[in-house]
Amino acid sequence: MKLSRAEVEHIAELAKLGLTEEEKKKFCEQLSAILEYAEVLQQLDTEAIPPTATVLPLQNVMRPDKVAPSFPREDILANAPDVAEGCFRVRAILE
Repeated sequence: MKLSRAEVEHIAELAKLGLTEEEKKKFCEQLSAILEYAEVLQQLDTEAIPPTATVLPLQNVMRPDKVAPSFPREDILANAPDVAEGCFRVRAILE
């Protein structure tokens, strides 16, 4: 399917793209090639192929939680601008 220059200009307008004359010619060729390839793919018989969300196997990449020693509370709060009852104190942002 060969796209016309007017169709490329219309697509560019829909996408709010300002194209130069050289870009219009380039995109006319590239978009036409993409559509021609899509037509070839449409001819394939895919009836026996189930729809898939991904072709990659799903796997959990998270590691299990491990209990580990933490920094002492006093060290963490040492540089805090305001501390109250062993916690960071921040200004209220909601009433």
